[in-house]
Amino acid sequence: MNEVVNCAAYHEGRRVANVGLSEIKTILQQPDRFVWIGLHEPSEALLCEVQEAFNLHDLAVEDAHNAHQRPKIESYGDTLFIVLRTAQMNFAEHHIDFGETHFFVGANFLVTVRHGSSLSYADVRNRCESTPHLLRKGQGFALYAVMDSIVDQYFPVVDALESELTEIEEKIFKEKPTRETTEQIYFLKRELLEVKRAVSPLIDICNRLTRFDIKLVSEETQNYFRDIYDHAVRINEMVDNARELLN
Repeated sequence: MNEVVNCAAYHEGRRVANVGLSEIKTILQQPDRFVWIGLHEPSEALLCEVQEAFNLHDLAVEDAHNAHQRPKIESYGDTLFIVLRTAQMNFAEHHIDFGETHFFVGANFLVTVRHGSSLSYADVRNRCESTPHLLRKGQGFALYAVMDSIVDQYFPVVDALESELTEIEEKIFKEKPTRETTEQIYFLKRELLEVKRAVSPLIDICNRLTRFDIKLVSEETQNYFRDIYDHAVRINEMVDNARELLN
């Protein structure tokens, strides 16, 4: 599988060139352009190349290589490092597949690093490229678009868990409780806790991105992160309600 999924330069919201890692430093020196590169489970050697091209901090690159990070936002000089957990419902095996996406955000670049179970962000990029009047806001808008896609994937996951909870309720009230029902309850509690751990930090992350001390996100783009904040709060409340019912 290709570790570099996509790497392109943008000007005024339009893709102007597909670029290789060796060209990135030159592109970054050009005014009014930003680079958006997507990586999927990159090797340590590739991450070192990316680190050199974008001048990324050692600790953040180490985190991006190791994966299994908790959701967070950290500042390293003039670069932001953000970790989000992704989630998809695996209906065939009746459980949630979790993955991670790491972001490096600079003054004129966005690097996304996907690990584990995660949908490709090709559709997100295509939607952004179809609305150059929005993408011209720069790397901050590209960050919003990917984060929004990740958060939206939690709604069908929580809906599926709520449906499972309804089924358990019906079993309890209509039938004599069995060992299988008890196991279902504990399994569902564990899944809801995992979702809670993934979503709760998003509220703080979005709060940080809407504050004016984050210079890498323009004021007009900060409003978009309030929309993600609202979604994160809503998902968090849905999870809390389901956990209360289970208890």
